[in-house]
Amino acid sequence: MAAQPPRPVGERSMGSSREATRAPAGSPAWASTQAITPGAALTVQRESPESGLQKHYSNLCMEKSQKINPFILHILQEVDEEIKKGLAAGITLNIAGNNRLVPVERVTGLDVGYNLLCDVGAYYAAKLLQKQLNLIYLNLMFNDIGPEGGELIAKVLHNRTLKYLRMTGNKIENKGGMFFAAMLQINSSLEKLDLGDCDLGMQSVIAFATVLTQNQAIKAINLNRPILYGEQEESTVHVGRMLKENHCLVALHMCKHDIKNSGIQQLCDALYLNSSLRYLDVSCNKITHDGMVYLADVLKSNTTLEVIDLSFNRIENAGANYLSETLTSHNRSLKALSVVSNNIEGEGLVALSQSMKTNLTFSHIYIWGNKFDEATCVAYSDLIQMGCLKPDNTDVEPFVVDGRVYLAEVSNGLKKHYYWTSTYGESYDHSSNAGFALVPVGQQP
Repeated sequence: MAAQPPRPVGERSMGSSREATRAPAGSPAWASTQAITPGAALTVQRESPESGLQKHYSNLCMEKSQKINPFILHILQEVDEEIKKGLAAGITLNIAGNNRLVPVERVTGLDVGYNLLCDVGAYYAAKLLQKQLNLIYLNLMFNDIGPEGGELIAKVLHNRTLKYLRMTGNKIENKGGMFFAAMLQINSSLEKLDLGDCDLGMQSVIAFATVLTQNQAIKAINLNRPILYGEQEESTVHVGRMLKENHCLVALHMCKHDIKNSGIQQLCDALYLNSSLRYLDVSCNKITHDGMVYLADVLKSNTTLEVIDLSFNRIENAGANYLSETLTSHNRSLKALSVVSNNIEGEGLVALSQSMKTNLTFSHIYIWGNKFDEATCVAYSDLIQMGCLKPDNTDVEPFVVDGRVYLAEVSNGLKKHYYWTSTYGESYDHSSNAGFALVPVGQQP
């Protein structure tokens, strides 16, 4: 690639200094055993000598029952020695897959989320993508990458082997989004693209919808929280048209799109024709009980949808009742429903609980943030005691005080660890990321 790395004011030369790249605590083992080719320099904070990168990596492999890569262990041992000597504040970690001196097992993923790579780091990430042809997963979320860095990464993704890219939280804006949309016109390998919280504009959202009418590779896309203006729901109209023609997309995330009842109607009209979408996320929008009329109706005939996230809308009792009637009498494909914070009272919540007694497919429900009364607490306590609702499949847990049943919140809905990784236990199971577990699309995030 002929482009030169951006050089912010005050940038020091990377030279031959060594910079360590490590995955956050609790990340999956493959995120900690990743390759950076020679010349790639990604900067993060140093590990303290007491903890040690080598020990940290070994412990992660043991926790995740993953085989320790001897080459990476050797490199991290050298890094720990450099740190103990109190040398440079940063270290360059070179783990090339073609080293001839140490046995190497080629690696396929890299997680450097939540660092400060900026556009300079994006340049080196792009160089890495050019050289490391075995890379399948790359997580660059929340790295202060802007439109320029987004352009660099998008341009090297033409006909690459990468299958999953997380750009979450990098403000690539509309300009960067347009480069990614153009990339999808050519790329035939990328399966999951996460551009949530990237400040995309209306133009780029429409461009993605247009491109996905032809792209046959993308199975999951996250377009959460674009910067949209106007009240015409133009983006939703285009996405609806795309769903009528696209027969490959499995998961679609449209959180914070300012979707109203007319917008959910557009999506539902498309779902009569779409036979591939299994995970629909329309959380944090402006959908009311009138919009549930369209969704409840399409669920009577749609046999593909398995997960629907309606969190932080306003469907109220009427909307919950519409859904309950369909789930009780018609639909037998939906597995998970989130109605967190929807201003639903006891009547609607109890109605949804009754659906779970007759619909054995409907196994996950998330209800926190609504208006619980005693009947609600008793209903969901009974569901759990009867075995109709497993404790890991909901976000509430019953407890008794002075003979009365109450519900406490125990998780954060469908995507408990979407933005962060737990520091203990397994963070990629049904209870922590139910939506992703129920509808897997390639490698889990």
